[in-house]
Amino acid sequence: MALAPAFLEELRARTPLPALIGRRVRLARSGRQWKGCCPFHGEKTPSFYVYDDHYHCFGCGAHGDAIAYVMQAEGMGFMEAVQSLATEAGLEVPKPSPEAQAAERARLDLAAILERAAAVFQRRLALPEGVAARAYLASRGVHQASLERFGLGFAPPRGALVTELTRAGVTSEAMQAAGLLRAREEGGDAREFFAGRLMFPIRDRRGQVISFGGRVLGEGQPKYLNGPETALFAKRRTLYNIDLARAALREGAQAIVVEGYLDVISLDQAGLAGVVAPLGTALSEEQLETLWQLAPEPVLCFDGDAAGRRAALRAIRTALPLIAPDRSLRIAPLPAGEDPDSLVRTSGAAGFESAVLARAVPLDAALYALLQSEFPAVTPEGRSAFLKALMQAAGSIPDPTLAGEYRRALKDRFYGGRDKTRARARATPTAAPIRARPLRGEAERVRILLATLLGHPRLAPEVEEDLATLDLPPDLAALAGAAIAWSHAAAENQRENPPRALDSGVLITHLRATGYDATVERVLARKPGPLPRFVSPEAPPEEVAAGWLYFFGLLSRRRLDEEVAAVQRETSAVLNAPNERRLVALTNALRNLVAGEPEAAADEAGDAGSRDHLT
Repeated sequence: MALAPAFLEELRARTPLPALIGRRVRLARSGRQWKGCCPFHGEKTPSFYVYDDHYHCFGCGAHGDAIAYVMQAEGMGFMEAVQSLATEAGLEVPKPSPEAQAAERARLDLAAILERAAAVFQRRLALPEGVAARAYLASRGVHQASLERFGLGFAPPRGALVTELTRAGVTSEAMQAAGLLRAREEGGDAREFFAGRLMFPIRDRRGQVISFGGRVLGEGQPKYLNGPETALFAKRRTLYNIDLARAALREGAQAIVVEGYLDVISLDQAGLAGVVAPLGTALSEEQLETLWQLAPEPVLCFDGDAAGRRAALRAIRTALPLIAPDRSLRIAPLPAGEDPDSLVRTSGAAGFESAVLARAVPLDAALYALLQSEFPAVTPEGRSAFLKALMQAAGSIPDPTLAGEYRRALKDRFYGGRDKTRARARATPTAAPIRARPLRGEAERVRILLATLLGHPRLAPEVEEDLATLDLPPDLAALAGAAIAWSHAAAENQRENPPRALDSGVLITHLRATGYDATVERVLARKPGPLPRFVSPEAPPEEVAAGWLYFFGLLSRRRLDEEVAAVQRETSAVLNAPNERRLVALTNALRNLVAGEPEAAADEAGDAGSRDHLT
């Protein structure tokens, strides 16, 4: 059975090739591509490269797309491979019916109509009626080569396009299906969707025209108008210039997202060819997925005004549930009063790179700055709301380890940052922790804190901020992030389903099953010394709080001082039992540290350890 090219293209677009091949092949990023040892012949040195839309082995010559890979790797036939991939992608394989064949013929007919319309628009731009459009393009610095590269044109006055297409045998119904005509609400003949506008063909990944965008010349609204949704064109799934940018990105260009057609053209004209635009709307999930198939970390460029900040924040909120360790975004706010087109025309590619691209910030930093502007952080209520918004944003990340890292990074910024804290500690003698008789090293204290978290998942909301201020080794930081993420999720589930508890054993089983077995084993081991009794899940809450604060204070005395002061302020404002208990625990921990109480005091309650309770 012959399948429609449009369906196969959609199937390939919805199947990220590195993820598909990565199930069997250990892939490592190599520039814009991935590489690994070929699954089709034995080799020790990787010569198998995976690109966004195909793979190639320079050893044995194996080559193909997602369908070919499944056929080769799984030993499937063509239709069997297509069905397997379509099921995963949520697509239905077209049935060999007269209706399906008719639908595909209709799609091909629409594509032909749009190509013919694009040719009409381009020819009309060169005629006397296109003089205003040509003058506008000249004023924006668009070169003749760019005009031809992007297929720019001019929509003639109403009636002219219909006349030309009718003469070529195109019916009014077909023009309407292609998005060139729209029916009048009051009845009567349909009228042209575009008239008297500068025209920008919108193309798909293969370079086929699927719609148009038009800019009004002179007065009129809307200034920019995109064609309607059709069988070929879906705005949420389309990026302007994806066909040309795709080729540039495969050659190593920087992926850049801007807002407008002319921003794209000006940057491309200056040599920054990996640039796309989301057709005048906020970036959609589908557009982000398309971008990530081509580049792991695109740069989003937004105006520096309030509207630009709102657009950036919308894009970040859309992206957070989709990001992963191997794909993210960077945000590059533009200087006030500038857009990419004006900036690159006055400063050139080098100026744009230094003024915008070089100043692009990671996603977590952009999220923090943009959310901060929405809250009156000078008040306790404002700071509390700001922190809650940050944690909610981090919580939308599905990968638990990555979500934990975001919580740590955002809390670092909220509380002043680790580097600033360490700098203040070096500059202030009293900030250094007092260690009268350090029976344990810092690594052992960190181990005790993490073992306490594993033994008491309910402690996560109270200790998350403390952990964020510690400079943990990467493996322990990942374990802490995963444990906290599980605790948050379990707490939500508990609210919805009361019978389930925040159980230590369930948490540890989850961590062991998700790749943290060795780290959990090290944290809960009896060596180099037994764990204190308060680590055990059976320990009384007040003993757990006292133990945690004592060992945390040994690692970060300054943070303990800050917590005491904060709880004292809260208690003076609101007198309640939780505040009083917290204040007593903090004050006792601080007193013990100042007095130089040996760590053996915390150990005497259970040198027999608590590992048996936890495992």
